[in-house]
Amino acid sequence: MDFVPAVDILVVILPLAYAWLVGVYWMAFFSANKAAIRLSAPSLISVVLLHMVYIGVRTAAFDHPPVTTVFEIMTLLAVCITVAYTYIEMRTKSTGTGFFILSLSLVFQLISSLFIRDLVDLDPILRSNLLGFHVTAALLGYTAISLSAVYGFLYLLLYWELKSSRLGLIYSRLPNLETLEKMSHKSAIFGFVMLSVAIIVGLFWLPRAFPEFSYLDPKLIGTLLIWILYAGALGANRALGWQGRKTMALSVVAFAFVVLSMTVINMFGTSFHSFH
Repeated sequence: MDFVPAVDILVVILPLAYAWLVGVYWMAFFSANKAAIRLSAPSLISVVLLHMVYIGVRTAAFDHPPVTTVFEIMTLLAVCITVAYTYIEMRTKSTGTGFFILSLSLVFQLISSLFIRDLVDLDPILRSNLLGFHVTAALLGYTAISLSAVYGFLYLLLYWELKSSRLGLIYSRLPNLETLEKMSHKSAIFGFVMLSVAIIVGLFWLPRAFPEFSYLDPKLIGTLLIWILYAGALGANRALGWQGRKTMALSVVAFAFVVLSMTVINMFGTSFHSFH
């Protein structure tokens, strides 16, 4: 069955769907439009499902998961942001940050739709659906961890704004401190679970797929260190009852470590991951 025509249609429809979604959340946030508030959750679920269909159809059409080029990774990143946000919204029942988070998905998907192309000559390993699953799980993990830091940062900003009694429109429409803390915590848990899945797949499948695989691979070691960091932070949160500014500051610091470690590894480390 030829799925290429469906891909050509969906690659145009998808950014339009995201534009609609962002518009709905914009009206819900800035004007508290009741119709927009009612439409937000159904619109969000519809776009997630549409994007998943696009990923599946594209994979079937070109016989490889969308992990071979920067612009394929962008569409995967867009859906990962949307899926992670959907999980957070469903768990916290708060739509107050949807406009800002989903705008990132719109930007990534728009760029992807404009410039995405298919590669004909591929390394056979790039056609593996297990590779696609591994990359998707890792992206979901890092995306959720990033969102955890964003909510932690918003918590700290809102806290100091409340202390100084200077609340602008945006701050007054944001979720309260308790909800932001919950959103950050749920994001961290989701990211930790997804990162665990990516590591498990990597440890058991990658050695069979890559003759040059090494357990001393810099990116693998960096990911394990990040996993240990978040395992410790989540454990401390549960065992010691940490909450409030302390945990929110920790989420921001932990994310800064993630960015720093990945930057250093990408600049100075050599890795079998560089094949793609």
